[in-house]
Order: sequence, then C-alpha cells, then structure tokens
Amino acid sequence: MVSTPDRTLDGKVAFVGGASRNLGGLISTTLGAEGALVAVHYNSDSSRAKAEDVADQINAGPGQAFTVQADLTRVPEVERVFDEVVRRYGKLDFSVNTAGMVLKKPFTEITEEEYDRMFAVNSKAAFFVMREAARRIEDGGKIITVLTSLLAAYTGLYSSYAGSKAPVEHFTRALSKELFGRNVSVNNIAPGPMDTPFFYPAEDEGSIAYHRSSAMNGDLTKIEDIVPWVRHLLTDGWWANGQTIFLNGGYTTR
Repeated sequence: MVSTPDRTLDGKVAFVGGASRNLGGLISTTLGAEGALVAVHYNSDSSRAKAEDVADQINAGPGQAFTVQADLTRVPEVERVFDEVVRRYGKLDFSVNTAGMVLKKPFTEITEEEYDRMFAVNSKAAFFVMREAARRIEDGGKIITVLTSLLAAYTGLYSSYAGSKAPVEHFTRALSKELFGRNVSVNNIAPGPMDTPFFYPAEDEGSIAYHRSSAMNGDLTKIEDIVPWVRHLLTDGWWANGQTIFLNGGYTTR
C-alpha cells in the first residue's frame, strides 16, 4: 500500500514553470522559505536576471534553488529540464506550472500564427510539463497547473486564450486518474484577472474597471491571494484531485 503523503515542504523538490516573476516567483520563494529545493524556470534571456534574483532569495534562506532556461513549447527542452531537476536533487516531488500567454482579440481577427502560438504555450507546453512530471514524480507528489477563471466566463475576445487553456482541464482529469494508486494529486488553479504586468497590456481603462468591479471587493486578484492555495494543495490539501479550483473573489463561478 502507498503511504499517505506527508504534509511538509522541507526537503521537497519542486519544479516551478514561469518562475522568474509574478505568481511563479512568489510560489518559488514561498516554497524555498520552508526548506524546499526549487528549480526556477524561465523562458527567455530577458527573464534571466529576475530568475536569478528569485533563486538568490531562496538560497539565502533554508531552501535551495537553481535556475533553468527552456522553451516549454519544445518537448526536448521540457525533457531536459526535468532530467536536470532529478540530476541535481535526486527526485521530483512537486510540479507547479504557471507559464502562459494571453491574447485579447476578436475571433475574426485572430491569425493562424497567433492561434498556433497560443495553443503551443497554453496547451501543448502544459501537456508535456505534466507528462514529464508524471514520469518522474515520487509517490505522494503533486502536479499543479495555473489556468484562468475565464474558463467559467461567458465572454468574447478571449477565445484563443481561454480556449487554449480549456484542454488542460481534461489533461488533468485523465492524468489524475491514471496515477491512482500512487497518491499523486493533479489539480488546476484558475485565478481571476491578476494585478500583474501579465494582465495590463491586453486591457484598457474601461475593461480594467469592469474586471475590478466583478470581484467581491472591487479589486483584481493578487498573487498573494493565490499562493496560500498552492501551498495548501502541496501539503494539507493533497486529497483534492482532478479538480480545477477557481480563486477569484466571485469573478466567475462554476
């Protein structure tokens, strides 16, 4: 019989996708502050310095960290990243993937290139991060992917964004079922519009005001609202499995 997962972060090995800033950065430093060993992933050279800063913060405390660059839309690079995690730390306990791309554009104006890019980043990369994590993860491990609360919205303009995130819900259900017997939980977190630089370039003053007004406190979701739920799923919340958890102050419900 597989033992019940322990509920600590100390000594656990975590891959965090999109960890150079915003939500991924705060998840990484939070795990590191409790003694986790963290692979801080970043995509491009422009993010290198921020990723190194996240790793430095972790290494200054009880945790350990290293940075790893990869284009997660390229499967060999995903494989390389997870091989490196296991080579450095000897195992993998957690995978938390925050990497994503947003596009707000009328359906009739979306190009084939934009469509392909959105599905590469939000769907394909998520699938293969989950696949490689599942191949290596320890019994009792956790796999989390960050999606969007727009999956429960009736709205236009985000067809390729929400549409490219939607398949990950089924990936999560399928993988969580296939991993039965190992106490590995697989879940999604779907935040509301977050008060980060990721959000603002796609919006204008009117739409920002609308998004703010749609939550219970008249504000956007903060990354500090999301991180405790990530920590919970990695520890005491391990019994949740195959779920998409909407964290948005009532912005959308399902």
